[in-house]
Amino acid sequence: MAQGVAVRSSERLALGAALVTVTFWSSAFVGIRAATPELSAGALALGRLIVGTLVLGAVVAVRREPLPGRRDLPAVVAVGVLWFGLYNVALNAAERHVDAGTAAMLVNTAPIFIALIAGTVLHEGYPRRLLAGCAVGFAGALVIGIATRAEHSVAGVGALLCIVAALAYAIALVAQKPVVERASPLAVTWLACTIGTVACLPFAPSLVADVGDAPASALAWTVYLGVFPTALAFTTWAVALSHTTAGRLGATTYLVPPLAVLLGLIILGETQPAAALLGGVLCLAGVVLARWR
Repeated sequence: MAQGVAVRSSERLALGAALVTVTFWSSAFVGIRAATPELSAGALALGRLIVGTLVLGAVVAVRREPLPGRRDLPAVVAVGVLWFGLYNVALNAAERHVDAGTAAMLVNTAPIFIALIAGTVLHEGYPRRLLAGCAVGFAGALVIGIATRAEHSVAGVGALLCIVAALAYAIALVAQKPVVERASPLAVTWLACTIGTVACLPFAPSLVADVGDAPASALAWTVYLGVFPTALAFTTWAVALSHTTAGRLGATTYLVPPLAVLLGLIILGETQPAAALLGGVLCLAGVVLARWR
């Protein structure tokens, strides 16, 4: 009985932390879209990561969080380079060619990759409900992406970049899972963010040049992306990952496309077709099905 209560409590914590994450990650699609006309893909990624590294570093220092052990460093480096570095640059570049709804849909092929990789690498198996939930959630993301597709988007380049981002994200999440079970999720996030910042340093000249010409709104979005979708959301994601399986947690990101559409309406005043609402319902159904016990 006590063990069952502990499991349910752990799952509730994982779900709550994951919901915080997907909310801020959804807002990131809007923020990136607002900032990319003024900042290049690499410059925006580096600026966002510098802010995230500074914020997380301050919290880690105040809390005196212990750093991951030596055996976990290769995995943390992989997370930093793939997720914080490659993912951010690829997504920023993608949103120069496709709108936020399409980008959110394509990036959210990642839960399928996560379920397949984690099923083998982490021995999580392939629960039928998880796979069914991934299929339903992906169908919803697909409906949203089609419904919100920009008429003149250069779909080929943008779609390829989104798939690159999704693969980087999926591989990094699976690599991160055993690390956050042994080490502080906050410290792991800070170290990975720092590594991602170092990996993006070649974009420093572009950042300096773009910041000099960028309006205050683009700089404000960069700071926002660094503080909330990066520092806060990646930390809550690591906390959630330490309390549930990678496959089930990955399925919660199917909430990102409908939330991105909603935030686009609220923040940017973008209206979406009715079909996007159907896609949102399917995304919600997919998450419920994948997490149902």
